[in-house]
Amino acid sequence: MRLHRLVLTAFGPFGATQEVDFDALSAAGLFLLHGPTGAGKTSVLDAVCYALYGAVPGARQSPGTSLRSDHAPAGLPTEVRLELTVGGRRLEITRRPAQLRPKKKGDGFTTEKAQSWLREHGPEDGWRALSRSHQEIGEEITQLIGMSRDQFCQVVLLPQGDFARFLRADAEARGKLLGRLFDTRRFAAVEERLTELRRTAETRVKEGDERILGIAQRIAQAAGPAAEEVPLPDARPGEPGLADAVLEWAAVARSGARERLAIAETVLSAAESRQVFARQELDGERELARLQQRYEETRRRAADLELRRPDRDRHHELLRRARKADLVAPALELRDEAERAHRAAAATREHALAQLPGTLADAGAEQLATVERRLRQELGALSAAQRAERRSAEIDTERAGLERQARADEETIREADGWLAGWDAARRGMQERIEEAQESATRAEQLAGRLEPARRRLDAARRRDTLAVEEADAADRLTAARERALGAHEGWLHLREQRLRGIAAELAAELVDGEACKVCGSDDHPEPARPGDGHVDRATEERALDAYRRAEQGRTEADRELGIVREKHAGARAAALPSDGDVPRGAVSGPNGPTGAEPTAAELEALVDRLAAEHARAHRAAAGMHAAREALAAAEREQSGRLEARQRAERRAAARTSLREGLDREQAALETDLVTARGESGSVAEHAALLERRVALLADATEAVRAEAAAAQRGKEADDRLADAAFRAGFDTPQAAAATLLSDAEQRELQHRIDGWQTEAAAVAERLAEADSHAAATRPQADPATAQSAYEAAERQMRDGSATLAATRECCAELGRLSHRAADEVRRLGPLREEYDRVAGLAGLTAGTSADNERKMRLESYVLAARLEQVAAAATARLQRMSSGRYTLVHSDARAGGRRSGLGLHVVDSWTGRERDTATLSGGETFFASLALALGLADVVTDEAGGVRLDTLFIDEGFGSLDDQTLDEVLDVLDSLRERDRSVGIVSHVGDLRRRIPAQLEVVKERHGSAVRHHATGGISG
Repeated sequence: MRLHRLVLTAFGPFGATQEVDFDALSAAGLFLLHGPTGAGKTSVLDAVCYALYGAVPGARQSPGTSLRSDHAPAGLPTEVRLELTVGGRRLEITRRPAQLRPKKKGDGFTTEKAQSWLREHGPEDGWRALSRSHQEIGEEITQLIGMSRDQFCQVVLLPQGDFARFLRADAEARGKLLGRLFDTRRFAAVEERLTELRRTAETRVKEGDERILGIAQRIAQAAGPAAEEVPLPDARPGEPGLADAVLEWAAVARSGARERLAIAETVLSAAESRQVFARQELDGERELARLQQRYEETRRRAADLELRRPDRDRHHELLRRARKADLVAPALELRDEAERAHRAAAATREHALAQLPGTLADAGAEQLATVERRLRQELGALSAAQRAERRSAEIDTERAGLERQARADEETIREADGWLAGWDAARRGMQERIEEAQESATRAEQLAGRLEPARRRLDAARRRDTLAVEEADAADRLTAARERALGAHEGWLHLREQRLRGIAAELAAELVDGEACKVCGSDDHPEPARPGDGHVDRATEERALDAYRRAEQGRTEADRELGIVREKHAGARAAALPSDGDVPRGAVSGPNGPTGAEPTAAELEALVDRLAAEHARAHRAAAGMHAAREALAAAEREQSGRLEARQRAERRAAARTSLREGLDREQAALETDLVTARGESGSVAEHAALLERRVALLADATEAVRAEAAAAQRGKEADDRLADAAFRAGFDTPQAAAATLLSDAEQRELQHRIDGWQTEAAAVAERLAEADSHAAATRPQADPATAQSAYEAAERQMRDGSATLAATRECCAELGRLSHRAADEVRRLGPLREEYDRVAGLAGLTAGTSADNERKMRLESYVLAARLEQVAAAATARLQRMSSGRYTLVHSDARAGGRRSGLGLHVVDSWTGRERDTATLSGGETFFASLALALGLADVVTDEAGGVRLDTLFIDEGFGSLDDQTLDEVLDVLDSLRERDRSVGIVSHVGDLRRRIPAQLEVVKERHGSAVRHHATGGISG
């Protein structure tokens, strides 16, 4: 990779456009980049890195750092353009970071997004565009160079301070740097993957062991007390012998369970024999007690029968007489029924005759029938008159209905005329309300379109006022930060100048008698310089430098905060201004009319309140539009209905007149016939009703007289049959037979008592004849309670034995099942444990914790150690030349204390023949050792990246610690890089280098921003 041309615009300390011609500088092979502190030497290298990778080196890419120059005018964009050749292709990369720029319309600033361009130069078609995508350009450049940004910054920009720290660092710090450069993350990923696999396998093994232990716990629960004799194996999940110990312990538990099963079977057999004997004894005692109790109960029942014998004889006699009286019962019932019928018929006759006139009180049945026939003939003659009377009543009803209809139609016509009289005025009023509601709806829509922008402008104005205060505060903080940075810078320069004036005393303090002076080379130090008043040591200068850097960082942060606040303030001001659809731009409608170009928050708040109130009123008015339209439609429907109703009423009135005249003529004709038919009654219907009642009374009286005569005849016949039945049954009078009668229920009750006594007597006689009961009565009294107690005790023993046997059998079966499960789990766990042992061995080996890894070296450290060995070999070739063959860098994998080995770096001093740590090198020795290490690392990383040629290198500072001879040797080594057609740029303050290196790029610090100048042997070019 070779750099050709770099163009900087408004970048870092460079306020204007500056161009660096690397082709002219590289022509001599070695060139110098110098300038005062803070002028921007490092910014030139930052620009190269930014052009390639879109970011500056990591140490300077702090959050909030802006790449834009504070000296650049507002309209000049920050831009970096780099022309280079890489991979045989000539490319041009242009990048612009995200930055603030003035708005094209109005005041304020807006943020412009980051932009990138990539072009390629062809021999035939010249420059052609390739891409404007950040991602595509980044992937293309990274692929061509073959390095990441961190690798590029270490290999091409060679920061000497980093490699000096690398020489003095421990193994961990070296590992981090080498890991970034050689990208050994894949080996660390292998370590992490193996560790993860080990943890996973360990978890699976522990889970399997926990399952086995869980089964063992269940075996212990199933084994019961036997498990206490042999305790569970004392092993934790993950220990190797756990599975075998559990299987052995389970076998012991099964053996004990089988022994307890044999004992339980023997105990149960003996208990069953005792239970059978006790049962037989209990049955015998119960049978004896039953027979003795039966014999005593039979004797008590016999005595009771003899006591109840008189009652049985009395019941037998009552039943015999009652059955004789049953022969007279039908005749008695017939006589009683005839008497009841005669009394009822006589009462009915008396009541019917009482309803007739006195002349018919003693009339017979024939006389009453004759009067009834005469009245029926008269009632039949009134049928036609009744029909005429009903028709006359119907005519009256029809006439009344006509009158009601006439009144209703007149009311309808009157109401319709009254309502229709005000129809036109009501219709115009409703139409006016609809039009007003439509206008209000239109007004509400217009106000809604203005209200929301007004509210946004009000919010923006409030933010604008708040941000104005914040902007003033930020400007004050920036002014104070600039003053602090300026004061800290001046103080640091003053202290540095004082230290340089007294540097002789500082060097004299390092003189040792007998050793050569680093300045003059003499071993004699007769008058070493002494520190004067106000001497400034190195620590004081560094503290002042640190204070200046902190102050400068604070100024940058304050500047960034001010830019952010200004951008927000400008945005809020623009948002608070009226848009094209609102009031004219530059004015806002306040309570009293348009105000200035930038409205206040109070004016906008008044505008929002006014628009909100008008919108609310218009919305309320528009809300009644639907109701008004509905009311108009309802009124129109009612007007049409009322017109139709009035026309129907007028047609009905004309038809009623002719109908009323016809009804009057028909009623006059009917009234002539009805006067004769009514007689003395009020109406024909009343006269007919009177005749019907008389006919009904006569009919009832006739029937009652005839029924009473028939009932009297049936009573005489019943008395004769009763007397004859009583005589034949053996009773003196019918009354004696009636007194002896009993109901069927009473007879059944007597028969039941007699039958019960006879049944009881037969049963007692049968039981007194039983031989076994009589024999049992002669034996001693039975004792079933004692036999029951003995039987219950034997039964309990048998149940306990059976339960114990069942539990023991279940225990044996459960132990067998659980033992099979444990064996299955052990078989399944075998491959998992083998996998765990294999993975754990590999993980321990790669992590450096295994006993097989004697040096405790991690896999990533092992790879890095190989890389470090290559770097040390490549660096030694240059270090020997720089040190006149004295020093050699060697890699060491020895352990330091308790730390892991692999990344040790030692220097071999050929003068003493001893090997020592690189941290013991002096300042000058550390410089050229770190330079040799940086150059060697560049070669190794280049080869690692695929052999990409690096034709341009930069070395940053560190030459001030070298004496003249060493400086010559170092420059010879750097000059030898031209053998590979390389150009080397040295960044340094050392004045002697300006005389030794003709090709120079000077960075000049000016009030309006830094500038670059090219120096060559023939003069200076700007």
